[in-house]
Amino acid sequence: MFRRREPVPFAFLAEADRFRSNVTPPPPERSSVSQIAGRWLLGLTIVAALVGSLVIGMPALSQHSSSPGPQSQASQGR
Repeated sequence: MFRRREPVPFAFLAEADRFRSNVTPPPPERSSVSQIAGRWLLGLTIVAALVGSLVIGMPALSQHSSSPGPQSQASQGR
């Protein structure tokens, strides 16, 4: 009915973890001045957008409890 299959040797996986290459990768290229300036400009734009949204959104988040608004007749306890 069923054929008995022989186990597959997985020794190559254990050897792959121990394998170390003697070839070093090339050093990463240095960023140019324009790339560095672009990254700074992008970061500054993101920070300015976050600060601007906070400044614009703060009045909407503040609670005005000094003067209550108009109340309906149901809230007066009739």
